[in-house]
Amino acid sequence: MYFCNMITDQEQLFIDYWEANRNKQKKIFYQLAIGLPVGLVFALPVLLSVIFHDWYKQMTFISNSQVTVILITVLGIAVFFALFRMKFKWEENEQLYKELKFKQSKTQPDLL
Repeated sequence: MYFCNMITDQEQLFIDYWEANRNKQKKIFYQLAIGLPVGLVFALPVLLSVIFHDWYKQMTFISNSQVTVILITVLGIAVFFALFRMKFKWEENEQLYKELKFKQSKTQPDLL
């Protein structure tokens, strides 16, 4: 008997989890809510340099309107990074799910 095609307990747990949560995790609001903290951490150095722009005395002056534009841009980058990361993660999980379902269908004998 060839055992490499058998589904492990870990893989079965993933299949059950993904069947229960795949539609919820595909929604944009969920992806944004989960991914935005990571996106903001990604943009944190730029935010800190804008907020504490007085730390470097030879730095050119940044007006209030420029700070607003920079903050909107950083927020846009954080949102883009969050959505891109979560969509990529969803696609990876979906691909793994399809592979495991195919593997599972190969291990179960046909009933016909």
